[in-house]
Amino acid sequence: MTTPFPFTAVVGQDDLRLALLLNAVSPAVGGVLVRGEKGTAKSTAVRALSALLPEVSVVAGCRFSCDPAAPDPGCPDGPHEAGTGASRPSRMVELPVGASEDRLVGALDIERALAEGVKAFEPGLLADAHRGILYVDEVNLLHDHLVDLLLDAAAMGASYVEREGVSVRHASKFLLVGTMNPEEGELRPQLLDRFGLTVEVAASREPDQRVEVVRRRLAYDDDPAGFAAGWADEEAAVRQRIVAARELLPSVRLGDGALRQIAATCAAFEVDGMRADIVMARTAVALAAWAGRTDVLAEDVRQAALLALPHRRRRNPFDAPGLDEDRLDETLEEFGGPDDDDPDPDPGPDGPGGGGGQPEPDDAPQGDGDTAARPEAGEDGRPHASGGGEHSPVRASEPFRAKVLSVPGIGEGAAGRRSRARTEHGRTTGARRPKGALTKLHLAATVQAAAPHQRARGRSGPGLVVRRDDLRQATREGREGNLVLFVVDASGSMAARQRMSAVKGAVLSLLLDAYQRRDKVGLVTFRGSAAEVALPPTSSVDAAAARLQTLPTGGRTPLAAGLLRAHEVLRVERLRDPARRALVVLVTDGRATGGPEPVALAGRAARLFAADGVASVVVDCESGPVRLGLAGQLAGELGGTAVTLDELRADSIAGLVKDVQRRAA
Repeated sequence: MTTPFPFTAVVGQDDLRLALLLNAVSPAVGGVLVRGEKGTAKSTAVRALSALLPEVSVVAGCRFSCDPAAPDPGCPDGPHEAGTGASRPSRMVELPVGASEDRLVGALDIERALAEGVKAFEPGLLADAHRGILYVDEVNLLHDHLVDLLLDAAAMGASYVEREGVSVRHASKFLLVGTMNPEEGELRPQLLDRFGLTVEVAASREPDQRVEVVRRRLAYDDDPAGFAAGWADEEAAVRQRIVAARELLPSVRLGDGALRQIAATCAAFEVDGMRADIVMARTAVALAAWAGRTDVLAEDVRQAALLALPHRRRRNPFDAPGLDEDRLDETLEEFGGPDDDDPDPDPGPDGPGGGGGQPEPDDAPQGDGDTAARPEAGEDGRPHASGGGEHSPVRASEPFRAKVLSVPGIGEGAAGRRSRARTEHGRTTGARRPKGALTKLHLAATVQAAAPHQRARGRSGPGLVVRRDDLRQATREGREGNLVLFVVDASGSMAARQRMSAVKGAVLSLLLDAYQRRDKVGLVTFRGSAAEVALPPTSSVDAAAARLQTLPTGGRTPLAAGLLRAHEVLRVERLRDPARRALVVLVTDGRATGGPEPVALAGRAARLFAADGVASVVVDCESGPVRLGLAGQLAGELGGTAVTLDELRADSIAGLVKDVQRRAA
């Protein structure tokens, strides 16, 4: 067995260590979400925590870790008689991002259930994690159907497996710990709220601390057992402190003054629901117990807010997590209760970790709103002949709810919410013979296949004689996520501030829609004499929004270069992920300038997309009293559809386009 890196040997990361220790003291806090860049000891610290947890007592031979003092009456391995059990170390179970549903919740042998009436159940990871830690690395990349199962288990403290009327239920209470890199995409709000605490981690910029990190890591790699032995005393001290804090926890008093501060803080930061108040209260109590106190002080409430609220105050996916600490201090001071024994709190509690909030970043640099950029030639409706210089970025207009743009046909890509696809979840559309293990039984088709053979198989009783060849797998249709590649015209013909603001607002609206539908996104821009990949395909919609906000404009319109660069991006992405279908969203007024025969060259580039069958939509940004209809012509070359900015709005009466339709060749 591999020797884990000692928890106490982790350099820095005080907030991360404190959040994990508080959950070790009080699992009711609800888990930890660790956000941060790669290489910041996120996984190392989480894996090291399990070695500090006290042993658990379990019923001997029970695969579901029932507590001998209070065994689960519905345990599939039960019933158990109350009595003494065996002790074992606390488990940390890792959930792989690509795990199947059966691996998570367990597998039920449908063949034996139908033929023999036997509930043959193989427990999954949720059973293994009961009374321990369930760790999900890269939790933001977890498939939606697994997220739904995690939400159900976390809410009910139990896991249910139901297949065609045969069901198994077992207890599943676990400490949920997830790590993620925000650059790879955000979490669904429902799962985000399930994590009690969140911490932001980043690599230290202090040379001395970085040197110590490298020194300890090299020493551990050379001799893991020897390195761990050198930290054994520190590990034992923290383990004893956790046990002492657990024993003290029931005696901690949460006074009315602290409760008022908690309620006022949650109200001041406008968090949704009441879960934040409850988590803050539990965290403050755990902080007091960890510090060896029986009273919750204002400093505990402050630290609890910094850990429990940052991920709950996000109003949309592009909001940066964090709290305004000055506002927090003002709220705590204003609502300090009469039983607040510490009116001037320290920055944080005793032990590992201090203050943990991150200030909100300033807005991305924007152009001077008081100075209007001079419109480029072409704003009067005439073809744009020459470009101007570069203009400073403009702020996007207010986003709106966009119409659903989807890829035609039926795909087989990653689960999502945009286009039709054959999936493991969704409505049943037919049946087929299973290619491997049976996962979704089509009962009617199975009975129909077995019925003609009952006499030949010697059936004599009421039961149905079912064999492996009779089993039929249900085919289902759901939704998939696509690659939405934005190709944005940033040339001089688009540089009028009002129009570019509207264009950015439209693209931002489509990015929000892509976030909700679990798409990957990419961004290609073209201006001047070339095109560039501003953002390679990624699951981080936040990154695309940030690049969009700082997008400069000006110069000529190399439309062909933009299309060719987008075509190359799609070619490479098809090699990486051939099952994910693409949707190209071209945002332009249709003009093409610069170089010999720019219009003809753009037409030839557009026909490459039509030849490959790539779904596309052109967002027509042309304005002015005279309109040339160039975007519509370009859409025809692409084999896609053109929509105006107004038609892109979901509430627009004029906008009738819901899907991207390929035109007949």
